[in-house]
Amino acid sequence: METISSSVKAKHELHGRLHGLENFLHQRIRGQDHVIPRVVSILQRGELGLTKPTRPRGSFLLLGPTGVGKTEITLAFTEFLFGKEKLSRFDMSEYQTQESLGLLLGAKLGERGTLGMAYDRSPLGTLLFDEIEKAHPRVLDVFLQILDAARVTMASGDTLDFSGFYIVLTSNIGAAEILHIQHSTHATMERHVLTRAQQSLRPEMFARITEKLVFNRLSYDDQLEIANLLLNNELEFLCGKGFALTADKSVLPFLVQRGFHSKLGARPMRDAIEKLVGDAVSTDLLTGGDGRGLLAVDGNGGFLGVQKTDSKPTASVEQ
Repeated sequence: METISSSVKAKHELHGRLHGLENFLHQRIRGQDHVIPRVVSILQRGELGLTKPTRPRGSFLLLGPTGVGKTEITLAFTEFLFGKEKLSRFDMSEYQTQESLGLLLGAKLGERGTLGMAYDRSPLGTLLFDEIEKAHPRVLDVFLQILDAARVTMASGDTLDFSGFYIVLTSNIGAAEILHIQHSTHATMERHVLTRAQQSLRPEMFARITEKLVFNRLSYDDQLEIANLLLNNELEFLCGKGFALTADKSVLPFLVQRGFHSKLGARPMRDAIEKLVGDAVSTDLLTGGDGRGLLAVDGNGGFLGVQKTDSKPTASVEQ
């Protein structure tokens, strides 16, 4: 009876957590509201045990330009479901030759390879394969095995079961078109990019992927929201260190100007914010300040500085 009660309680807890998944992703991801419900649908079915036991929990092909949220949404749902340490990431630019198959699976008897080492860290989680179009065809054969049967035999002789994993493949196929299409609807752009992906990837592999999603380019408003999210995270971090700051309204446009790249998207934004805000606090401390006050763009517009205020600031961006 106690076992039954524990089982029912665990189910209720799981269902409650899954109800919060979509809101969590909306808090982390900007400009891609159209993909979040489709991602959540796959994840909920996977977590509720509604997928075939001989397949991965779910698989995704994420298409779109660099720096628009493909990796970020993978990090976010993995963190929510398993913890961020359960994400294993593979850069397919390192697996472009036939010899790289040995790097993935082990080159000789007894070796585990990078895929085996990821499995050894945890038999469940997320496997992220970036820029899948760069992988050698022999490496793609491995993905076919994972997507089709959730099993791969390593050079060590062990057959590993990947049914506890979500598989995420990302690609920049069609990204140039997305960046240059200004006035087309998302549906038109999505059809174009998916057609390009289907032509570029092996048909049998394309067919085995559960969900194919095309990410939008980020609008200026999206860029401001991302900058706001990352800035607040940085200010909260500094507040925990005793450096309480608010940010002037001029700061967000300045951060977008410095942190958003036409080809790399929002990917450089986090590093830019950490550097610019960190430099402002460092300068303030080294000139006799206490790291508290109003964060603002200096008069020449070249850097951020800390201005003193009479009121006690909190770690937030002024709206």
